[in-house]
Amino acid sequence: MKTKFLNYILISAFSLAFFTCQNDDDVTPPQSQAEFTASATEVKVGEDIQFTNTSQNATAYLWSFGDGTTSNQVSPKKSYQSSDVFLVSLVSTGAGGSTISSMEIKVTPASNFTVTDEDNLTANIPVQFTNTSLGATSYSWSFGDPNNSSSTETNPTFVYPSAGTFTVTLTSNGAGGAHTFSKEIIVAAAPEDPAELYYIDYSTEFMRKLSLDGSGTISDVLDLAGKAGVGMAYDEINEKIYFSDFDTTPFGNIWRMNPDGSELEVIASDIDDPYAIALDVAGNKVYWVDNDGNVSRANLDGTSPEIGILNIPSASWRGLALDLVNNKLYAYDANIEDLYIADLDGSNASIIISGIYGYAVAVDTVNNKIYFDDQNSDELKRANLDGTNIETVDDNGTRIYGIIIDNETNKLYWGGRDSGELYRADLDGSNKEVLKSGLGSVRGIALIK
Repeated sequence: MKTKFLNYILISAFSLAFFTCQNDDDVTPPQSQAEFTASATEVKVGEDIQFTNTSQNATAYLWSFGDGTTSNQVSPKKSYQSSDVFLVSLVSTGAGGSTISSMEIKVTPASNFTVTDEDNLTANIPVQFTNTSLGATSYSWSFGDPNNSSSTETNPTFVYPSAGTFTVTLTSNGAGGAHTFSKEIIVAAAPEDPAELYYIDYSTEFMRKLSLDGSGTISDVLDLAGKAGVGMAYDEINEKIYFSDFDTTPFGNIWRMNPDGSELEVIASDIDDPYAIALDVAGNKVYWVDNDGNVSRANLDGTSPEIGILNIPSASWRGLALDLVNNKLYAYDANIEDLYIADLDGSNASIIISGIYGYAVAVDTVNNKIYFDDQNSDELKRANLDGTNIETVDDNGTRIYGIIIDNETNKLYWGGRDSGELYRADLDGSNKEVLKSGLGSVRGIALIK
């Protein structure tokens, strides 16, 4: 009996030990800990963020990225397509339950732009900027010019007035903040507008211009019906063209206008056949000659006229030129056939070449030469300012009503009344070019650059 009791005690002890061990294995599992890191907490629209899961005691995961998208990957990669501040949450779940961890991600717009024909930008020609930013609601442009010009347009254009290297900056704004992108652009100098040779075509009663870009393009400037003449001069300071008109009856006029033919006005009238015109812009004077032996002048607007500051009763003046360096004028007579020189006020007149006549004279004060057409020999000639050392420049034989000296290019321009052509050559007559042929009766000319 005693032995059975002892066995019972032993069995009970083993049973207690066994069940005690079983209760130790059923302890509650540890709580999961949701944790994660991000490769960046501020990114641009479209830029990837790598989320790294560092949770403990978890076997399943649910990510919520704050923009309506989710993932159950362990460590997902994510990019946003709009600008805002997003709350990213991770729910980590294990045997011990679930926990959550959160983090704010700031997403700014992604600024960018392109420049149309970027390798060929030119001053005075609009530059087109095309906005390729993502996620923005407004924009601010800075064009990098000396005036700090700016714009809030989405796709602005901007004209750079001069050549240079400029830094263009675009700031894009969105709910998540702002982002700035800059680009350096190079703007080349604007090509100079081609010079134009204006001329009066007396036979068609039009003032026209020839582009000197090599294209040979002729454009109408002004209909001269009822007011055609032969003299022309250009005031490059005030950008005005002056021309004479002996078609207006009973007496002729001097007209002034803009190079495009606008603001046409008469500044002098009742002139007996006005021919050549010359300008002293610095002295505020316009000079002209007539068929009644008068060299006259007035202010550039026609006020304070002085008729006959030089008067040779038997002269029929055709050509006129001013030497503003030496304060002299040259007047060409087609009746007695003399070339005169006088002071700018008409005093101290004298003949420097006799026995010649023509319709045009021009002064080259840089090289101390006068140019004139001599119809007795059918030649274009030049001489020293005192009339000595006469030499032939061209022997075309056409009557010439306009001669222009361009000292910047060392070129001589003239027109042919009889040939219907416009010419250019070196100052000594070499390298002659026919700029345009097939024209009408070419009279006065003016070079406008």
